[in-house]
Order: sequence, then C-alpha cells, then structure tokens
Amino acid sequence: MKYLIVGLGNIGAEYRGTRHNIGFQILDAFAEASNIAFTPARYGDRADVKFKGRQFILIKPSTYVNLSGKAVNYWLQKEKLTVENLLVLTDDLALNFGTIRLRSKGSDGGHNGLKNINELIGTNKYARLRFGIGDEFHHGHQIDYVLGKWSAREKKLLPERIDTCMEAIKAFGTVGIQRAMNQFNNK
Repeated sequence: MKYLIVGLGNIGAEYRGTRHNIGFQILDAFAEASNIAFTPARYGDRADVKFKGRQFILIKPSTYVNLSGKAVNYWLQKEKLTVENLLVLTDDLALNFGTIRLRSKGSDGGHNGLKNINELIGTNKYARLRFGIGDEFHHGHQIDYVLGKWSAREKKLLPERIDTCMEAIKAFGTVGIQRAMNQFNNK
C-alpha cells in the first residue's frame, strides 16, 4: 500500500520556521526519525518512508502554499493513487496552537493551499491533518502572523506536537482515517 503525504509550506530560507510551514516541519521530522533524506523531485522534494508494510511518499511542494494543487495532482497521477490514499498537512488559524484535527474531507476553510488543491484535483474528499497555529494577531496582521516565526513558548512545545502528528500519519496508513480520527482528534 502506498500513501501520498503532502506537507504544505513555502520554499526558501525566509520561510523556514514559520507557522505557515508546519507541513514541511512535520515531514522533515518524519523523514529524520526514519533516517531518510529528501531529494529534489518534480514540483518539490520527495522522501520515501516504509512503515509496517506501507510506503509513505512524503512530498514538500516547491510551488508555494497557494499553488500546492499542482504538486498534489502531479504526484497522485504519477504514483497512480486515488484521493483515498492522500493526506495533506496544513496550518489552521481556527485551531488553538498545537491542536490537531484529522478530517476525511472538508472545505478549504479559507486556506488558499487547500482551495488550490480542491480546484486542481476536482474534489475536497481527501484526508487532511490540520495543525492549529492559533489566531493571536491584531486585526489586519494575519499574513504577518502566519508567515511569522514561532514564539519561544510554541518552539518549546512543538517537538511533542510534531511527534503526535507523525504518529497520526502512521495511523492514517495502518488503521485508516476513521480510526486515526478517533485516536488523535482532541488529543
């Protein structure tokens, strides 16, 4: 069984360690924990992780968050996968910091990356893991907040939350989205 795991983020040093790049951070940690390195590939960087007889194809798109659909569509077709085997990792302003929400489908929730994926693959019926980044910004400063670096308190708590996300990814591939949702939502 193969699964496409796409972490949303922006390429470039200026975006490293920002809230919007949590998808990249989770995949970097997953690859590192598996002693696997990312290599340049079409529309992004790729790493392949094997776990309990499953192959997880990790993709960090090079298309920037708002155009992530191009990479997702390409890799689904190249690997001959259906959307049932797709999991997208993204940040979410509507969730408190560190809150994890697995969903089997859903709206884009105002997230331009998810909106672009929905448009290019023609459906919103794919799994996503939303990582809460909170909404602690002043009116009109949403972009600065999302593209801002983690606070000292958040940085301290991130490793444990990222570990939980890695376990959720493994559960998605081994027990399925419904059981993974029961196990990880509200955790």
